[in-house]
Amino acid sequence: MSKFTDDDSALLEELGVDAGTKKDANRTPREERIIAGFEEIQRFVEQHGRAPQHGEGCDIFERLYAVRLDRIREQEDCFALVEPLDRQGLLAGAGLSLASDPDELDDAGLLAQLGVEGVAPADITQLRHVRSAAEKRVAEEIANRQKCVDFDRFRPLFEAVQKEIGAGLRQTRRFERKSEIAHGRFYILGGQKAYVAAMEEPFTNEHGNIDARLRVIFDNGTESNLLMRSLQKALQQDPAGRRIVEPSAGPLFGERSEEGDEASGVIYVLRSKSDHPSVVAHRDVLHKIGVTGGGVERRIANARLDPTFLMADVEIVATYELYNIDRVRLENVIHRVFGASKLDIEIKDRFGRTVTPREWFLAPLFAIDEVVERIKDGTISDYVYNHKTASLARLGG
Repeated sequence: MSKFTDDDSALLEELGVDAGTKKDANRTPREERIIAGFEEIQRFVEQHGRAPQHGEGCDIFERLYAVRLDRIREQEDCFALVEPLDRQGLLAGAGLSLASDPDELDDAGLLAQLGVEGVAPADITQLRHVRSAAEKRVAEEIANRQKCVDFDRFRPLFEAVQKEIGAGLRQTRRFERKSEIAHGRFYILGGQKAYVAAMEEPFTNEHGNIDARLRVIFDNGTESNLLMRSLQKALQQDPAGRRIVEPSAGPLFGERSEEGDEASGVIYVLRSKSDHPSVVAHRDVLHKIGVTGGGVERRIANARLDPTFLMADVEIVATYELYNIDRVRLENVIHRVFGASKLDIEIKDRFGRTVTPREWFLAPLFAIDEVVERIKDGTISDYVYNHKTASLARLGG
């Protein structure tokens, strides 16, 4: 039988197959545990792009991994055991000596040096007791929730945010140490969306940091009046803690571009000349709203042959130039706002096939102008179009 080589492993990796680390039946439980611990350090490096570090400002698990790596570097048998696995060059770094018996390499001992005790040896990531009183206060404050009696005000906000995430209009980002808490922003904590509905007057806490009392609404209909720093710490400690990024259009419109701006295209508003009964009945308020990277005239040149344009000529009602913007995302924003007023119509194309055109909305031009203004000032995510009143309505208002 031929020997499995490094070239074989590389080939499998290119094919998306994880060959894994084959277990040696002759290894002792201690050796298996050392290898498993080293692999956890490697996963940390892959995730963060650097070796784990010491320091009070570092996460408890990062400090644990840093101590463990030092111990592996110091002991010859441990070093030799994991050296064939060290694809990241972790063993080449200088280790720091620890004031303890080098023969004791169990996780409980390492955690004890970091001020943590009572950890199940099977899983070092499940902490049962942490000595920090501040950590306990944060956990208690997060857990102390009550029913949100006016949740109906906030339900549309959560629904809209979820739709925007699904449509790619918003994204989630890891909540890092530099991330901040802001009024009106959304976060994900413990798998639940959290909305900062109110923030009281900031004050300086006992540690000299700026803090504030918040009203935080959760998507399960509960709320909590916790401190800003407590929410920040909880999001940092939650492995799945996220911030939901606000949709940002950037510098979109203007009669002329600023120096350095790159033209992205045009928003166009069209009115159909079709004699279809549904079109005739609503001609003054029925508009096609789209975004194009080329000239609008060229886009509509063969409108009467295109089911997208209702198989009829169209007239250009309004155009808005845009700069430095993703056209697809912008178009998704516009269609999300006017989604409830989309025209439901079927027509026949020139081959006799039934087609359902998109991008036609029952919205007067002044409402479209207002949406454009809201996109320009960055507040469009707070609004939806009410087709009954032909006006924008604030979400949760």
